[in-house]
Amino acid sequence: MDASTMQGGDAAFWERAGRHMLSYGGNFVPFVAARAAGAFVYDAQGRRVLDFTSGQMSAILGHSHPEIVATLSAAAASLDHLFSSMLSVPVVDLAEALARLVPALPRVMLLSTGGEANEAAIKIAKLVTGGWEIVGFAQSWHGMTGGAAAATYKAGRRGYGPAAAGSFAIPAPNAFRPRFANWSWQAELDDAFDLLDRQSTGNLAAFIAEPILSSGGIIELPQGYLAALKAKCAERGMLLILDEAQTALGRTGTMFAFERDDVTPDILVLSKTLGAGLPLSAVMTSQAIGHECATRGFLFYTTHVNDPLPAAVGLKVLEIVERDGLAARAAALGAKLKKGLIDLQSRHRCIGDVRGRGLLLGLEFIDEPAGKKRSAAILSDAVTDHALKLGLSANIVRAGSSGGVMRIAPPLTVLEAEIDLGLDLLNAAMDEVLRN
Repeated sequence: MDASTMQGGDAAFWERAGRHMLSYGGNFVPFVAARAAGAFVYDAQGRRVLDFTSGQMSAILGHSHPEIVATLSAAAASLDHLFSSMLSVPVVDLAEALARLVPALPRVMLLSTGGEANEAAIKIAKLVTGGWEIVGFAQSWHGMTGGAAAATYKAGRRGYGPAAAGSFAIPAPNAFRPRFANWSWQAELDDAFDLLDRQSTGNLAAFIAEPILSSGGIIELPQGYLAALKAKCAERGMLLILDEAQTALGRTGTMFAFERDDVTPDILVLSKTLGAGLPLSAVMTSQAIGHECATRGFLFYTTHVNDPLPAAVGLKVLEIVERDGLAARAAALGAKLKKGLIDLQSRHRCIGDVRGRGLLLGLEFIDEPAGKKRSAAILSDAVTDHALKLGLSANIVRAGSSGGVMRIAPPLTVLEAEIDLGLDLLNAAMDEVLRN
């Protein structure tokens, strides 16, 4: 990174970063955050950037929410960390609050990250079913550790040797880019499970899925798909694990994304949104599965399991989301934002599709027509980079060789004026890129 591209930092800072920071996926953006508040992040010079990804898709209450700051301060002054076998009131309170929201899944374990929680969920499924084959979507992202990485197909599979034995993938339903002519998700799902049955050794344990595949390009499971998927799991003695890292706690317009389909998973994984930006995740399951775990000696003993400080934060997050009606707010503001994105689509031919639910939306770029011939990937990168220069932080994920999808997920506390500002900045970025 040369000095001409730097923002919010100086040459000495970037030289030190280049010397010491290990690259872990993609390039660091040319912005050095010094503080954040609400929907904005600021550098040391006071330049602000509108955060349209809620940090790492997590800060659903915005940055430095005063009640979260107060909760953190009080928790740190009383109980921060305990021996892993020692329980505390905040931990049990949070487990009870989560069980109230999903009564069918009253058994709860609190952990730190989504990858860690998915790891635990996969181990539970293997132990309880006696199987060891795990199925996911070919566009999935569930984490970077062991079993979670083996169930992640979006990226990161090459160069590390074999993944866990019994790892299978099926295509996620994508109406914008269907795999076959006369496509239907029902036929695709039937065909995928027919192939799965032919490859399985008869030891299927679980299917792990996101209701909306975020890193996969904001691919939303069509209405009816989740029920059909759970039925196929039940037919084979598999458990259904839903990874609601990004979709839970109001993000999609309901408290949990699965509520739209009236389908409760066997195991529910929460992370990202549960801590509103702090490291907190949860695994939720039924009494029957919890009993089997205890009977069979389930082991997932970690340093920060059921820590009180993040539990106190999670409890406050649930209180605020419910008290302030943030799920309904996400539905209403999401409709406004989606309408604005569709309006941008009508003005810019580089936008092929707008999709998603609530305040988790995707904008898919397409290749330019003959003449300029810039690919969707080049266009999406250029728009993202220029938007940051203008003061908007958005995020591009790759949707295969066909191009890029911009993920748009502002905090649930975002103001209407901030949505309008984000749309204006995005429009200006597209105008500038398409002008060249």
